[in-house]
Amino acid sequence: MKNLNDDLKAKEETLREIFRKIDVNDDGMLDISEVVAAFKNVGIEMDSTEAQEMMKRMKKDGDVRPIVFEEWRDYLIKLPNPEMAKLMKFWKHSTLLDFGEDPCVPDDFTETELDTGMWWRHLLAGGVAGAVSRTCTAPLDRLKVFLQVRGAEFGSLRICFKHLMKEGGFLSFWRGNGINVIKIAPETALKFMAYEQAKRFIRGNTNRELSIYERFLSGSLAGALSQSVIYPMEVLKTRLCLRNTGQYNGILDASRKIYKNERLKAFYKGYVPNLLGIIPYAGIDLAVYETLKKWYLKSHSQDDNPGVFVLLACGTISSSCGQIASYPLALVRTRLQAQIGGDSKKDNMLSTFRGIVNKEGFFGLYRGITPNFMKVAPAVSISYVVYEYTRKALGATMS
Repeated sequence: MKNLNDDLKAKEETLREIFRKIDVNDDGMLDISEVVAAFKNVGIEMDSTEAQEMMKRMKKDGDVRPIVFEEWRDYLIKLPNPEMAKLMKFWKHSTLLDFGEDPCVPDDFTETELDTGMWWRHLLAGGVAGAVSRTCTAPLDRLKVFLQVRGAEFGSLRICFKHLMKEGGFLSFWRGNGINVIKIAPETALKFMAYEQAKRFIRGNTNRELSIYERFLSGSLAGALSQSVIYPMEVLKTRLCLRNTGQYNGILDASRKIYKNERLKAFYKGYVPNLLGIIPYAGIDLAVYETLKKWYLKSHSQDDNPGVFVLLACGTISSSCGQIASYPLALVRTRLQAQIGGDSKKDNMLSTFRGIVNKEGFFGLYRGITPNFMKVAPAVSISYVVYEYTRKALGATMS
């Protein structure tokens, strides 16, 4: 008991010393400007609104008055190692909830996870979750691709479904899924490595935490690099989704025939709109996610756990908003990927875009979006469940 009391007294003295360092005007209280400056000193960007919300949650009555030492001590005494930098990060992460990441902005791993090798378990769990999720939603994905390219011909989801069933049978709905699953491994590995390098470049020689905008930039650069390398697999996936029965005998046969008839440039058709689509998708997804996070913090107490359904709903909403913004570019990309032969000077992004608007109207840019939306919720849910089970099976802990 005596050791416990001594430990608590030592922590209290450390907390008092840190409190005095942050209390620049020495008035015995921490105001918003002092909190913002303290976070900045340890490399964490924060605005005054965010600091105010954090201070309100530290106070039991939810008031916006400056924080006194007793409130500071009672809130942070549970931190095992009250060093300045660790304490500030603990304060921020215990107040601001994380609803998950967009694929364009990879997960941040702690130094411990990187040193112990825990990171590869998380990546492997994510890869398994992605493979299962894509396989389960493959029929909706094939319907989407088919409507994007031949939507004007079939008109509706029901007519397209009947055509595919008649042409190739039930199993034909999984055409293109093999290459879609295979590309998960190289894409994830490349994105992770590029993201870590981009973060190191932006940080320089400091150990500060990246702001949301810097993480977005790092994630976008990582996404662009990984997409550039694996893009031929994207083209193969589209061609295999659209193929008729007997046209190709698998992935290798499709690769050989496409190269023989159209040469190497065929594997990069639609590359420009694909690259451009990364920015609006990742940006809007991340912005909506941050908005939902702040809304949740304002309307719920700090101790209120959001639960799985709230997390999945937020992921579904933010992902859907990102897709609405980038969908026209995704449709143009798919149309270009599907073109066999053709004049590369005429069949470019702008001419394809104008052609769609002139012939099919503005809403022609959103053909196939219905099955696309239909697969978002099950894809997010399946990914979450499979990831959790796989993570636990691999012994990957959450830090």
